[in-house]
Amino acid sequence: MHHNAQFLTLQLRRSVLAVSLCVSAMSGAHAQTAATNSLVLEAQTMDKKMDPCTNFFEYSNGTWLANNAIPSDRARYTAYDEVTERNLLALKALAETAASANLDSKVKNPVTQLVGAYYQSGMDEARIEAEGAKPLAAELAQIDAISDRTQLLAVIAKHHQIGVGSLFNFYVDQDAKNTKRYIPQIVQGGLGLPDRDYYLKTDAKTLEIRKQYQKHVEHTFTLLGDSAEVAKQNAAAVLALETRLAKASMTKVALRDPQASYHLLTLSGLAKIDASTQWTNYFKDIGLTEPAEFNVGQPKFIAEAGQMLNALPLPQWKTYLRWQLVNARSKDLSSSFVNANFDFYGRTLAGTKELQPRWKRVLSTLDANVGEALGELYVAQFFGPEAKAGVLEMVENIKLAMRDSISKLEWMSPETKKQAYRKLDTIVVKIGYPDQWRDYSQLKVDATSYAGNNMRAAEFEFKRNLAKLGKPIDRNEWGMTPQTVNAYYNPTMNEMVFPAGILQPPLYHVKADLAANYGNTGATIGHELTHAFDDEGRQYDADGNLKSWWTKADEKAFLKRVVGIEKQFDEFNPIDKLHINGKLTAGENIADLGGDKIALQALRNALKVKPQAAEIDGLTPEQRYFVANAQSFRGKMRDQSLRLQIATNPHSPEKYRVIGPIANMPEFADAFSCSASKSPLRPEAKRVTIW
Repeated sequence: MHHNAQFLTLQLRRSVLAVSLCVSAMSGAHAQTAATNSLVLEAQTMDKKMDPCTNFFEYSNGTWLANNAIPSDRARYTAYDEVTERNLLALKALAETAASANLDSKVKNPVTQLVGAYYQSGMDEARIEAEGAKPLAAELAQIDAISDRTQLLAVIAKHHQIGVGSLFNFYVDQDAKNTKRYIPQIVQGGLGLPDRDYYLKTDAKTLEIRKQYQKHVEHTFTLLGDSAEVAKQNAAAVLALETRLAKASMTKVALRDPQASYHLLTLSGLAKIDASTQWTNYFKDIGLTEPAEFNVGQPKFIAEAGQMLNALPLPQWKTYLRWQLVNARSKDLSSSFVNANFDFYGRTLAGTKELQPRWKRVLSTLDANVGEALGELYVAQFFGPEAKAGVLEMVENIKLAMRDSISKLEWMSPETKKQAYRKLDTIVVKIGYPDQWRDYSQLKVDATSYAGNNMRAAEFEFKRNLAKLGKPIDRNEWGMTPQTVNAYYNPTMNEMVFPAGILQPPLYHVKADLAANYGNTGATIGHELTHAFDDEGRQYDADGNLKSWWTKADEKAFLKRVVGIEKQFDEFNPIDKLHINGKLTAGENIADLGGDKIALQALRNALKVKPQAAEIDGLTPEQRYFVANAQSFRGKMRDQSLRLQIATNPHSPEKYRVIGPIANMPEFADAFSCSASKSPLRPEAKRVTIW
């Protein structure tokens, strides 16, 4: 959707179950391996010396785990990262071709020109190095010129327009309780660390990260020209301001309740929460006629932000805004800024050893800022119709299996089932790429201005998003680019979206055994489908409205089952004394379990129509299903990255996304003939079944 990161996080119920590029995009030895491989996905990555009943993750992935190190420029390495690397090489070829074509005055394709010029600007390392912090000069001067609260708010408004999330976040999105209209959304933000808890927890590792963060802020101020003493004072001022914001912020667990972040207000209602901020000025400054109604996600946060705006000294605000600006734009600047940013956010927070090469970083920026232009070139060369047809068939089979599963739920009443069927039947499925490409003709891209391009792209997107107000809902809009290594379910649209990127080995083979494809891409489809009925998604009706369609008794029965899966994952201890947060990861864990069960049933149904080999590589169809599913989660992670994931990510670490569901599935124990003494199954009283 090319909104800022905060918007995308708030907008989408996303899954990491995904990969990118289609089969035709592969080249060289890897393509040959996939083409001649057995019909079990990546059979050569297994370690059959392991007992599948007691070490299933290692049984499915042991050889891969032994033979693959985490690349130095990554914090983790998974099946998805394997595909991402291939994807990046394909995108690099496209971008380089576009850049060469851009130098040819005869080339008139505006998409090629846009991608080519943008890529050129990012790869012009000598120019970027020579400019240092000069691309921020105008914005820094605006901050320096602030002399009153009105100007302070105006600069915050300007930051929001150019993709800098100072103090809070603003965007336009569907009204969660009336999804036929767009309304403005005002939500918490303004932090430099990944989550409020990094400011508030007092364990040794968090204290050390906070200390390193303050040093990083201090160092960045010296890069902007501050003396060592002034930089130290400024870093302390930033940390103090952000800590106060953190204390007023909702936790990630609390944010998972959509009702808790919905507060429809008018200007007079907002004035009761925050009487001091001149909100009419802010709206005017961002180009918005006074909105009649808008959603304030976290009123307590906005009230505190308003008090701070009115009370904190202007010099402290100017220091904070300088930091927010340079922190948001460090990656666009010379190497001293890039390296400082990576040293903290890459090395300290995630454990990554080396900075990615420039071409990868530039492609990531293009994907974020003009991703549909890049996607238009990508799809034309790499996406074929066979994969789309195969996935559509799986989607229909999995929806039928979900309907059958709902019909057999003993804990759900006929009244609620009727509404569940309606929601299931109205889910929209998007595969591949948008029907209509985004128009970037109003975006100025200059081959000699990388930082300028990034700011203009952010402003273009801000205006595009703002322009939705008063218009019909755009049902054709995509929240991910075609080349994205991901998939998602969007509750307000009641849609599942699978970019072209998902249709490539090791997660999808056009000509593979059904069991293998249902185990990976089929389970991905089931996962996204289950998001419509997880603890968050189930609160939205068939029209995407945040509106209950459950009887009280059914809701109670459902929530009891959710508690079961929360407790199960609370018990997992991946590192140190850190346990998975069952409440934070509940939605994804529900989707993993539901996706596995539903896709397996869909496979069984499909095998009745299209029988497959009874055994391939010594594995039955159901064994192949489970192995393929486990292989889609193969991965390694650096310790720092694992701690970061446990603290902030709604997905459990990969291994637990395999062993968690099968511990609730008798189907797995049956498939591998696990004895009672070796069965991975939890005791029947603790076993979770939801969908």
